[in-house]
Amino acid sequence: MTPSRRASPSRAWILVPILFVLSGCGGDAATGYPDRVEIRRTSFGVPHILADDLGAMAYGLAWAHMEDYGHLVVERLTMVRGELALFKGQDLVDSDFWWRRRYEQATRAYPALAEDAREIYEGYAAAVNRFIELHPDRVPEWASGRFTGVDVAAHWVDETLDGATRRFLRGQEARKAARDSAAASGDGSNAWALGPSRTASGNAILVRNPHLSWGAGRYSVYYEAHITVPGVIDFYGDFRVGYPMYFNGGFNANLGWSTTNNSPDVEEFYALAVAPENPDAYMLDGESVPLQATVFQVKVSGPSGVETVTREFLDTEIGPVVDRTADTVYVVRSADWGEYRRTEQFLRMMQASTLDEWKEAMRLRAMKESSFTYADADANIFYVWNAAIPVLPHPSGRDTVAIPVISRSDVWQELVPFDSLPQLLNPASGYLHNENDSFHYTNLEHLIDAPSVPAAWPERRLRLRSQLAVELLRSADGVTLEQVIELKHSPRMLMADRVKSDLVQAVRASGAVGEVASAIDLLESWDNTSRADSRGGVLFEIWVGKYDGMGGDYARAWDPAEPMETPVGLDSSNLAAQAFGAAVDEATELYGRWDVAWGDVHRVRWGDVDAPVSGCQAFLGCFRHLAFDQDEDGLLRAYSGDAWILAVEFDSIPRAYSVLVFGQTGDSSSEHFDDQTEMFSRGELKPISFTEGQIEADLVRRYRPGQ
Repeated sequence: MTPSRRASPSRAWILVPILFVLSGCGGDAATGYPDRVEIRRTSFGVPHILADDLGAMAYGLAWAHMEDYGHLVVERLTMVRGELALFKGQDLVDSDFWWRRRYEQATRAYPALAEDAREIYEGYAAAVNRFIELHPDRVPEWASGRFTGVDVAAHWVDETLDGATRRFLRGQEARKAARDSAAASGDGSNAWALGPSRTASGNAILVRNPHLSWGAGRYSVYYEAHITVPGVIDFYGDFRVGYPMYFNGGFNANLGWSTTNNSPDVEEFYALAVAPENPDAYMLDGESVPLQATVFQVKVSGPSGVETVTREFLDTEIGPVVDRTADTVYVVRSADWGEYRRTEQFLRMMQASTLDEWKEAMRLRAMKESSFTYADADANIFYVWNAAIPVLPHPSGRDTVAIPVISRSDVWQELVPFDSLPQLLNPASGYLHNENDSFHYTNLEHLIDAPSVPAAWPERRLRLRSQLAVELLRSADGVTLEQVIELKHSPRMLMADRVKSDLVQAVRASGAVGEVASAIDLLESWDNTSRADSRGGVLFEIWVGKYDGMGGDYARAWDPAEPMETPVGLDSSNLAAQAFGAAVDEATELYGRWDVAWGDVHRVRWGDVDAPVSGCQAFLGCFRHLAFDQDEDGLLRAYSGDAWILAVEFDSIPRAYSVLVFGQTGDSSSEHFDDQTEMFSRGELKPISFTEGQIEADLVRRYRPGQ
């Protein structure tokens, strides 16, 4: 294979201690950001940001975020400061206190950040402030240009602790129900990597397909962009609104990666005995150790004006206090608590030009979670179940049991090393996949076992969506990038393959007549897909809900000994037949007929677009996961699932396609709000402009932000 052409970007790797300065308040005259950055908008409004340095790059990215989502950026940075209750009322007091703790962590950590990470944060904050100054009509009326680099840094500190604490406090039965519900839904993301033995060109191909809610109230918004600082960074991918870098995926000239959720157990809960003579102290190694108290204040607006609310938070040397009784203090020890270097890690990953350099960036261990699926121009494909997972001196409590602690030696101290995490490089069968299931079946011909290190490893799991992914990848033989995109949009519904024959047999055996008999004839001839023009899938989907509601289940549950053949069959013919009759009635009542086409019911409705769409919820066995809500007219509107799709082939110059279902902006009056939506509904992607020549050929507008 022809060696790939590589750039060797310069890096600032040294941590430089500095005096803490609140940045972003001196105006652009002092910084000169607008003179050092240019935004080039291409088709569909995608910003390509060309800058002289990383600070100016972040300024350009933030400016693009403000142009397209100004209200959201301002609200999120105000939230980070713990000040939303001042502007939006009592309901946000708890959120403000939680963010105040994170903000205090970020303030203490800020001087220790890598210098180039601080440059990024400060450039981002300066652009937000300048935009508020120049365009007050495009931000909330209470917005003021006082944001700092610390505010931006605090936006991504301590990602996981709060969720683990809520699970611990809710109690075992509630946690079990939540886990079961999540397992049933199958929500999440998809990632594929194909090696040279699978592709027509002999180049590696990567598919990134994360899932998020599309609604206006969504927590996080995917945003497509291209950032370039010559000799330093050149990266195309998704940049969440309000962050310079956050769970990014995409590619540079030499490599790329995708993330999928893996929800590792990076926390342990411990129970400490209260000191006999002091209720505000705990016992450790035979000594009484005082609890550390910190008081925070939040201002709240209400009917009688602004009032100040005060709360106290307690910490121990092991970790924060999450609960206490008269004789016990419950604390959580988290590998993620106070982590502040994630932006730096993603920056290093974006700057990497080889797999070794990329792995070295991953060894920063700032990114405490997510599976990473990787491909590069040297035709490498690589997977790692990434997690800052503790080496445990005791069985894991799994967010359910608090481990009693008498001595410091009872508490975990070390993390499983990065190179000991479950991972796989260049399997002979030439593919890698992950859809938020466990790491074990990343490649079915080369299973990954859990390391022997004592830690909280996930249980084996390969749900229907993942099984279909494996089938699709195994069928990929000498495929082009375009054919991979077609495979990704497969409309197959794997659950139908597993249970339809039992269902047809059960209904026929029940002596069905009339409409029910005709409906089961249709279902038998149905092609088992969610293709928009296919008839039978709507009826099957309704039947699944009825059968499940009656207590029906598979005849054989998923079995790790037969991971690609189970679950299969139905455990109750009687319930299956009853549920089918009820499904025929419901389909007729809802849609006027039981043989309605999938796309007549399942719609993409965004902006001015109202289009049929293929795809279904993952628990039905669709790889193209879409979740639907019922609209006022009774039809089903997609609101979550596939959102940002990227497919890239690593030739000497990367060749890539993408689509962003909700467009490049949150402004519904903009042409770029819904100009990708119909394309998305058809399963099509747009070509990506990556090189300077491609950008110039596709250029719509160029400008210097802030001038």
